[in-house]
Amino acid sequence: MAADDTTPADTLTDGEVEALHEVELGVEWLHRAHGKLVEFHHNTGHAMEHLAEAERLLRERGHESMADEIRDLYLPRGVIDEDRWSYDVLESFQADFMDDLTAFEKRARQEVADGHSHLAERRQEQRWKGRADRD
Repeated sequence: MAADDTTPADTLTDGEVEALHEVELGVEWLHRAHGKLVEFHHNTGHAMEHLAEAERLLRERGHESMADEIRDLYLPRGVIDEDRWSYDVLESFQADFMDDLTAFEKRARQEVADGHSHLAERRQEQRWKGRADRD
C-alpha cells in the first residue's frame, strides 16, 4: 500500500471501528432474522394449504362440522391478534424496523467512515497479510 493510500480502517480510532462493527453486526443479524420471518411466512402458507386440503377431505367424507371449523376458524385467522397474517408481520418488520435500521447503518458509516464498511475486517486482513509477508 502506498504511503498516501490510507483508508478509514487506518485513520479511525479502535473505538470508532468497534462501534461501526457492532452496528454492522446488528444489521447482519437482522438480515438473518428477516430470512427466518420469510421462512415463517412460507411455512405458515404451506400449513394453511394443508388445512384447506383437510377441509375438503373432511367435507367429502361427511365430517361437515370439522370442515366448517377449519373453514370458519382457522383458514381466515391471522397468526397474531386474529387479523394479522404472516405477510403483515413480515412487511411490518421490513418497513418499520429493518429499513430504518439499515438506513441508520448507512448514515453511521457515512458520518464516521466516509461510507466505508467492514473496517474491522479490513484491519484484520491488513494484520494477517502483514504477518504473512514477514514470514
